[in-house]
Amino acid sequence: MKFNVSSSKLFSQLQAVSRVINSKNALPILDDVLFDLAGNELRLTASDGETTIRTSVEVEGVEGSGKVASAAKLLLETLKEFSEQPLAFTIDENNFAVNMVSQNGTYSFVGVNGNEYPEMPEAEGDAKVVNMPAGVLQSAIEKTIFCTADDELRPVMNGIFFDIAEDKVTMVATDAHRLVRYTNEGVKAGVAASFILPKKPASLLKNLLAKADEDVKVTFGAKNARFEFGNTIVVCRQIEGRFPNYNAVIPQANQNVVTIDRQTLINACKRVAVFANNGTAQLRLALSENQIKISAQDIDFSTSAEELISCDYNGTPMAIGFKAPFLIDLLSSIASADVLLKLADPARAGLILPAENEENEDVLMLLMPMLLND
Repeated sequence: MKFNVSSSKLFSQLQAVSRVINSKNALPILDDVLFDLAGNELRLTASDGETTIRTSVEVEGVEGSGKVASAAKLLLETLKEFSEQPLAFTIDENNFAVNMVSQNGTYSFVGVNGNEYPEMPEAEGDAKVVNMPAGVLQSAIEKTIFCTADDELRPVMNGIFFDIAEDKVTMVATDAHRLVRYTNEGVKAGVAASFILPKKPASLLKNLLAKADEDVKVTFGAKNARFEFGNTIVVCRQIEGRFPNYNAVIPQANQNVVTIDRQTLINACKRVAVFANNGTAQLRLALSENQIKISAQDIDFSTSAEELISCDYNGTPMAIGFKAPFLIDLLSSIASADVLLKLADPARAGLILPAENEENEDVLMLLMPMLLND
């Protein structure tokens, strides 16, 4: 079989699908990308055994049809060095030898019978379907994925929980120390269901959706979740198990509310955190009327720092400890210029919310406190 294709278009699509490939695979064929030629469409498929991505590129000068699996790394490292130009591929259907001809050279390598490549799972018979804008799904993943865990004992926390109601979609991630709940009331699902999307396919989707502007068709059954947008399909195995009751851990009576400029707080935390103990990374936030004193110390190295920043606060004077990287991560994921810190007492979880949410969005973040020594 033969076809001609743009080098830049082929490289772009290969890059998109090959991110799913693991550095080490149990099956050698999973090091490859599947080329499936049918008419003027060349479908490219890559998989790690759990997650599969398929996209397509338009080709010309087609002769014949068929499948061949080719080494992804070899193709990517070759194509990235080409300027935009047409490439002519000839594939021997008997021994799967691949011949690629550019403007100035010829490149030959041997592929594998494409029929041996694992099939992409089909949608399950009892699967439910939800359509949501690509921008909404991308934003939801971006605002939650950093809070997923890496916990072998509790795998349900290693992904994003999709809690779908008829009139809204909620996505939650937690690592037991912090939690993010993202709700969008602009998505009218029309069904009530839930599933847990693993971290790896979520990360792949976040990158793929950044360039998409159409709706995403989300299809999910008991085992797999399928995302279709444009000419791209992502299918992954869900995480099995029951996600924790996230609403039960969100405090409802945090009466002490701080309003503060987000970037000012981030910058102060980053500066002071340099002087915190490397093991605990603890920051101490002491709240008094319209000001916060942020401090940290490392007794072992006799270092300490403190900063006083202005805020809007008329609540009870108190001091609370937070882990610096967790606090900075949560604040950095918010787009609003100002943030609200809602606190009850030093022993209870604090809530971090944007002062202004995007249209139809409601973002809530929870951070567990650290025990202060004083």
